[in-house]
Amino acid sequence: MPTTTKTDTLLDFTDVQMTFPDGTVALSGVNLTVNRGEFVTVVGPSGCGKSTLLRIASGLETASHGTVELDTDRIGYVFQDATLLPWRSVQANVELLAELHKTPQAQRAAKAKEAIDLVGLTGFEKHLPRALSGGMRMRTSLARSLTLDPELFLFDEPFGALDEITRERLNDELLRLFAEKQFAGLFITHSVSEAVYLSTKVIVMSGRPGTIVDTFEVPFDMPRDPEVRFTPEFAALVGKVSHALREGHN
Repeated sequence: MPTTTKTDTLLDFTDVQMTFPDGTVALSGVNLTVNRGEFVTVVGPSGCGKSTLLRIASGLETASHGTVELDTDRIGYVFQDATLLPWRSVQANVELLAELHKTPQAQRAAKAKEAIDLVGLTGFEKHLPRALSGGMRMRTSLARSLTLDPELFLFDEPFGALDEITRERLNDELLRLFAEKQFAGLFITHSVSEAVYLSTKVIVMSGRPGTIVDTFEVPFDMPRDPEVRFTPEFAALVGKVSHALREGHN
């Protein structure tokens, strides 16, 4: 498990390497920090260890080498799949993590209602997952983690399977939640434009073994105007990140 210290940095990777039992080196020499108030997005080619990075951050994996320091035990995790229990309603799915943390029923119901309202699913509390669109299922997954009041949110390509319009809408919703709840975020994506739009900082990883080849500070103000996507400055930064990604993959 990551060790815990008290600092303005919520998550700190120092010279992290991950070698799997079959000898595959997934990560090598990774140095990465996520500070309070930051939304950090990682882009890189398939198989470069991005998801492994998140599993190490969450404690689901242990790094083979290096140190991982964590300054919170309030962590939210949103996976590529919504991972909802099909027999439970939206309300019951959103209450699940609080239920597992032994939160009293009345308290977890209230927290679930607040989270459902925040993600725009009011009125769908009794629906089962099969009756929801893909975007609504991801909103439910996000609401489930919000019940834990996370200080650090880990996102593993949560919108990758959605159509472009739904994806952009959820990007906007996520930035609204980021401003309102003031969590820090570490977000994995294959989309360079999504990375630039969501982030205060974009990190580019190389092909396997994954290492950080470039970092870009994103200069656009928060809360972020959706129209920034159509500006020359946004296009220029997307181009720079894309170029670094291609260079790192060579």
